[in-house]
Amino acid sequence: MTSDGWFVRLALALVACAAIGAPARAAGEVRVAVAANFTAPAKEIAEAFERESGGPVILSFGSTGQLFTQIAHGAPYDVFLAADSVRPEKAVADGLAVAGSRFTYATGTLVLYSTDPGLVTGPETLSAGTFQKLAIANPETAPYGAAAVQVLEALGVYGEIAPRLVRGGSIAQTYQFVATSAAELGFVALSQVIDVTDGSRWQVPASLHDPIAQDAVLLSEGEASPAAAAFLTFLKGPQARAVIERYGYGLVD
Repeated sequence: MTSDGWFVRLALALVACAAIGAPARAAGEVRVAVAANFTAPAKEIAEAFERESGGPVILSFGSTGQLFTQIAHGAPYDVFLAADSVRPEKAVADGLAVAGSRFTYATGTLVLYSTDPGLVTGPETLSAGTFQKLAIANPETAPYGAAAVQVLEALGVYGEIAPRLVRGGSIAQTYQFVATSAAELGFVALSQVIDVTDGSRWQVPASLHDPIAQDAVLLSEGEASPAAAAFLTFLKGPQARAVIERYGYGLVD
């Protein structure tokens, strides 16, 4: 069995167990499935929302594809904060989410990053190939990983570098590969290194890959929840947008 197949089976087993033994919800509770790149800002936004609403926000993180698989198999999430627009759109089409509730809450930026201060200088770092391992998120389940592949293809180096790729299950794991030197460099989200002052990086021009439009959607599980609707309204508001922008994301008016 492949590692991806093993993960999917494990994820589905966990969903089944959660459904059987899930505790009763607290009043005003919102359960949010969050794409891994958005971990830090989601925590800040959730804390701010809790201060205003008084209700708890339960965050679960993973790659967009992994989370969608869980949602499709009955995971009890109210809101889905994806790293793409494709899966929220599919959630609506498949009856898993509420029609008309989808919107883009952020646009992401891809960065080639290394802890080595002298390694990354620009796209020429990739063509030079003076490294053993390059980390990317799994392009099948993580939109940032799909964007990384597009960059390598656009630069004409994918074929040469492909044998040296190390794939993380999510962009969070991809960053860990680089941070722990399991890979010399990797494609990560700008939000993950926005406050990192060491190492070297190249902020990838958006022209080299499809836009990373990150959509939010109200899931069918949360359709009757005033708290879930309020959370999405808060996500569109100035306080949340300030947090999103501070982590390097673009905003859509």
